[in-house]
Amino acid sequence: MSTPSQQNHNSALVVLTALFFMMGFITCMNDILIPHLQKIFTLTNFQAMLVQFCFFTAYAIMSIPMGHLVGKIGYKNGVIGGFLLTAVGCLLFYPAADSQSYPTFLGALFILASGVTLLQVSGNPYVTLLAKPGKESATLTLVQAFNSLGTTIAPKIGALLIFTDAAQKASKAEQIASVQIPYLGLAGLLILLAVFVKMIRLPDARKIAVEESEHNHDGKHNVWQYKHLVFGMVGIFCYVGAEVSIGSFMVNILGFLKGLSHAEGADMLMYYWGGAMVGRFLGSAVMARVAPNRYLAFNASVATALLVIAIMVGKGNANIAMWALLAIGFFNSIMFPTIFSLATKNLGKFTNSASGILCTAIVGGALIPVLQGKIADDFGMMISYVAPAVCYLYIVFFALKGYKADE
Repeated sequence: MSTPSQQNHNSALVVLTALFFMMGFITCMNDILIPHLQKIFTLTNFQAMLVQFCFFTAYAIMSIPMGHLVGKIGYKNGVIGGFLLTAVGCLLFYPAADSQSYPTFLGALFILASGVTLLQVSGNPYVTLLAKPGKESATLTLVQAFNSLGTTIAPKIGALLIFTDAAQKASKAEQIASVQIPYLGLAGLLILLAVFVKMIRLPDARKIAVEESEHNHDGKHNVWQYKHLVFGMVGIFCYVGAEVSIGSFMVNILGFLKGLSHAEGADMLMYYWGGAMVGRFLGSAVMARVAPNRYLAFNASVATALLVIAIMVGKGNANIAMWALLAIGFFNSIMFPTIFSLATKNLGKFTNSASGILCTAIVGGALIPVLQGKIADDFGMMISYVAPAVCYLYIVFFALKGYKADE
């Protein structure tokens, strides 16, 4: 009886890898969209960064409502709805381009990001519930590796599709229109994925969650009663904030340290995101032998140490500072899936609500970069890395103490 069930779960996990790949791909398309729209609309840096602000604010506003929605319609329908809502956001790029209105682009992007939020809220707990007991972190890390694959190749593909010679030499209207076909293609692919998920048979993870709740007998009646979830929420906030902040500053800091142009710095950025992809594939194997919380504590400690090294050596040894910062991508790799799986462990029927709460914390990606920017303006570029260092220190606490607060 167990073999067919496990086969069904394996099939579901294969489908979910496509979900995570698309989430990573679409998220990193923003890195191409920002400079493209900034040039077309002659935006300030602040105005251009509203792209990221809108994207991450969608997590803050929509995650908890999406968590409640998934509780009603189920994880499979949540995935289908996420694909379709993201596709609607992509389709809205067509009239946004015709209108030649930056606020209209931001509105379309918010809807797109709301769809990605629904995919996150549905997909992450779906994986942890379908994973073999004790293998939740390793399984989610492996599936999330395909998210990193999407983030690694999206900038290259996006640049080929949008930053064409014709688009750079054409009129403003034609430059704006250059985003229409790529995003129409993404919409079509998302709709096909929604249809595919609808047609295949996937296990009902809600039943698994209810069975888990009956088995636990912990007597809790509200998701907020789980202290390890609250600690995990702060952990997600810190992790996403640190990762996005370091990535956002990377091109500028490489110019400061090594005098690299933006194009040269962007090429080096692939080591940061590519390192996360390699680290996730490797991490899924390592966590089959090493306790996930210990591996998380080790990676967060190394990331903190690398930041301290970069701050201390600065321009005095620019090569060491540069590679220390780039190497953090590798050690970031397993943090999100491990924090998520540890924070939702044994939550049973509260898993969908917990997922919404944790995804709300992704708003750290909008706030920590602003904090680091303020520190950089007031005290200097290198010392500003104290902000993500503090974030990693909190993750060390969660990995050693916070995750077992309810034991």
